[in-house]
Amino acid sequence: MKLTYLGHSCVHIDTGQYRLIIDPFLTGNPAAAAKADEIEADYVLLTHGHFDHLGDAEAIAKHTGATIVGIVELADYFKAKGLTTVGMNLGGSFQFPFGRLTFTPALHSSSVVINGTNVYLGVAAGIVLDLNGFIIYHAGDTALFSDMKLIKMRHSINLAFLPIGDYFTMGPEEALIAAEWLEPKHVVPVHYNTFGLIAQDGEQFVNRLGKLQIQGHALKPGESLDTDSWS
Repeated sequence: MKLTYLGHSCVHIDTGQYRLIIDPFLTGNPAAAAKADEIEADYVLLTHGHFDHLGDAEAIAKHTGATIVGIVELADYFKAKGLTTVGMNLGGSFQFPFGRLTFTPALHSSSVVINGTNVYLGVAAGIVLDLNGFIIYHAGDTALFSDMKLIKMRHSINLAFLPIGDYFTMGPEEALIAAEWLEPKHVVPVHYNTFGLIAQDGEQFVNRLGKLQIQGHALKPGESLDTDSWS
């Protein structure tokens, strides 16, 4: 399986049979490693409704025919645009063709600006993917919260994508605590260095993960991980 970090919180997953993209903020992202019309996807997975996570979901779904999966209010927003969607809610799981998806809590807000007004798009969420026994946790945008310990109780996480930018989400110190609680085998920091307000040192964060016996990967936009080589 190939996982490619495309910048900010956007991750592209190629299972060899299905292609998934999480939070595809590419257009308008100064750090993006791809353009929306270059993306191939069967499913677009969304953690919440902010512009830097919705991004190019509509454009990608239109040119690929991908199904958009998100919290029900967010899914309904795209369904009203004529797109194929699946709307779920926190704690709910569903067996998709690519694997099992579960929405977890996240402490954050979720809205889109329409005509100058914030429109509510349901709660923010994290995503747990069980891809043939390989477990990925994408935390979305979130503060540190103690129920991450419950996520660990339910899922043996192979790879976690954790925000470290601070200001809008947890910063590196909180993300290290999250990693201790979640106990993933690998961590990729996300949601940092896209804008000045969220500038962080990803390499330093990864070095500190090593002291917790967790393998970190400070991927640059466009870099990939091949999990087939992982034990």
